[in-house]
Amino acid sequence: MSDVAGPTGRRAVAARAVREAIGLPAIVLGASYLGFGSVVREGGMTLTQGLVSTATAWALPGQVVLVELWALGASVLAMALAVALTNARLFPMTVSLMPLLRHDGLRGWRLYVLANFVAVTGWTFTMRRAPEMPVADRSVYFLAFATTIWLASLACTAIGFVLAGAVPRSVALGLVFLNPLYFLLLFAAEARAPARALALGLGALAGPPLHLLSPDWGLMAAGVVAGTGAFVGMRIAARRKASA
Repeated sequence: MSDVAGPTGRRAVAARAVREAIGLPAIVLGASYLGFGSVVREGGMTLTQGLVSTATAWALPGQVVLVELWALGASVLAMALAVALTNARLFPMTVSLMPLLRHDGLRGWRLYVLANFVAVTGWTFTMRRAPEMPVADRSVYFLAFATTIWLASLACTAIGFVLAGAVPRSVALGLVFLNPLYFLLLFAAEARAPARALALGLGALAGPPLHLLSPDWGLMAAGVVAGTGAFVGMRIAARRKASA
């Protein structure tokens, strides 16, 4: 299989990515951003501010934190720090994805452009599809997929803002958290891989007690414990298998 795709091949890869994105991913993410658009209006922000938030941050947990802090009258520095900490989860996703996308014709500033489109849904689908693609096709797939759901997020932010008040706030917030649930189900579907299954199981076990111990840091601690435990466990299993 060739590692270099021609123009026709790139168009075919992009078309495939758009088709896959327009389905359930765009629907679920769009529903979440309908809720976010409503939250933006109720939080006292303008439509322009909400759209800029989606266009630049494009990560619902951090965006919800931004709206809540805005409504409380927090300083710009406080909002920036809170959003940065909330979106820190995207850093390991970026670190794991960029090596899969990099090739001789894609280096330097182009990778930084792609990194700005890293979000849960696009990352999940690209990590599933990339290993079966030629290296040069991977960035085409990722960019086409991510751009499609990014545009859907922008459109639904605007629609949700205009329709604010048509649904109760509890429903709007429920829509916001629909996407993380969808991501969890996608991750569970890939749990056939031993490392992922182990990480998911450890996270499920560690999450509740760590949350009770520290509601503010419990979720982050559970992720560290689960990820580290799965990594160490798989390394030990690999060494035992090699020495057997």
